[in-house]
Amino acid sequence: MLNSDQTEIDLPPAHSEAEAVFSDCGGRAGSAEDAAGVGLCAQSRVTEPGEAVKKDLQHLSREERRRRRRATAKYRTAHATRERIRVEAFNMAFAELRKLLPTLPPDKKLSKIEILRLAICYISYLNHVLDV
Repeated sequence: MLNSDQTEIDLPPAHSEAEAVFSDCGGRAGSAEDAAGVGLCAQSRVTEPGEAVKKDLQHLSREERRRRRRATAKYRTAHATRERIRVEAFNMAFAELRKLLPTLPPDKKLSKIEILRLAICYISYLNHVLDV
């Protein structure tokens, strides 16, 4: 399980993409050996930086990849935003329903369950009025 500050890539935040490529060989990015091309191993020569991450994630199950993706800050922020919008829409619907229900006093604050129960009673009352 990932901590809240870990991302999909299992590298400390101080590492660059170049260091991630060289980490398999034990070499350090920016060293004199790397500049001369002597310290590179065949495994670390990847054409795109994202391929190294993809290779690391291929051995994981589908569920584990989903968990890692959901552990990112970007995903959590987007999810929190969607949830906030959903809750606001839910509360607005209750407010509109509340305006349609007769209560004494008219400005009485009702809980959501009270609004639903009162709506059920009011609808059954209106059905009874129509049947008579």
